[in-house]
Amino acid sequence: MPDGVRLQKVLADAGYGSRRKAEQLIEEGRVSVDGHIVVELGVRVDPEKSVIHVDGMRVLLDTSKITVAVNKPAGVISAMSDAQGRPTLADLVRNREERLFHVGRLDLDSEGLILLTNDGELGNRLAHPKYEVPKTYLVTAGGGEVYPRIVRQLLEGVDLEDGPARMDKVKVVQALGDVTMVEVVLHDGRNRIVRRMFDAVERPVERLVRTKIGPIALGDQRPGTNRVLSRTEVGSLMAAVDL
Repeated sequence: MPDGVRLQKVLADAGYGSRRKAEQLIEEGRVSVDGHIVVELGVRVDPEKSVIHVDGMRVLLDTSKITVAVNKPAGVISAMSDAQGRPTLADLVRNREERLFHVGRLDLDSEGLILLTNDGELGNRLAHPKYEVPKTYLVTAGGGEVYPRIVRQLLEGVDLEDGPARMDKVKVVQALGDVTMVEVVLHDGRNRIVRRMFDAVERPVERLVRTKIGPIALGDQRPGTNRVLSRTEVGSLMAAVDL
């Protein structure tokens, strides 16, 4: 693109170090533009239209687009407004001027990680079942010990009213009497799926915290707070949904 911007300048401006560092990335064959590996210096691109990847990760060129991680407390509605005046996700991102929408939801009693973004394409792909983005939850289950046979049931699948469902991973973290803490991973996004699966094996959920969405972890982020994801984190999310 003769009238475009030099690729190494675009990479440097996007946070990939100096122009010389960007040139090294190009020479090493680690940069692609619109699906084609670039190894020659001097290539010019359109920062507004070109799709650039470094080591398979999308380079974020549109600084107006952001994605925010929120640690939703119990009692907050997974919506941006509520006719009944209950607390919503909008209350947790009042410090943001961007118009954000939430990707997926957590039910009223559930806690943990939920993403908000103003990037429509990223949000739609993250929510689409086609991309099978895994989600990790920490479940506190009552009703007795979660025996190995129950773990097998959850992994092999249980029958629900809207069809069978199974978990990708199930790990017992701690057992205290009739209460067990279990870490589970699944990509099924149906409504209240984790609670319904545990009900099906007679181990009702007493507390449910989502700790991870794809490569994004909640970490030690405090309940009720939000943080803007870094370029690297958003790039890893985009890679997870083939952007």
